[in-house]
Amino acid sequence: MARTARSTTDRPSKPAGTQPWRLEQAKARFSEVVRLAREAGPQHVTVHGRDAVVVVSAEDYARLSPSAAAPTLAALFGTGPFARLEDFDKGLVREKSPVRDAVKF
Repeated sequence: MARTARSTTDRPSKPAGTQPWRLEQAKARFSEVVRLAREAGPQHVTVHGRDAVVVVSAEDYARLSPSAAAPTLAALFGTGPFARLEDFDKGLVREKSPVRDAVKF
């Protein structure tokens, strides 16, 4: 099977995921970039020949980013020791300050 020459605006003919996309190519063929990110792995996009961003699938992002799976601050407060305040006063110990006599003039 003979390979046909691709124009300079097409993606390089190397296997999917091995060559970076130029920004112009990625914009024009965004659906393909997303499809390849899901099927073949991360897709690198360059701006002026330098790495700019990497498009990854949602599954890869969740696996790579621990903060994506971490609970929110509101969820952490909801599971803390003060989440249920109905028993709060039972364990509370308050010190009573001494009472002084009123000053007489």
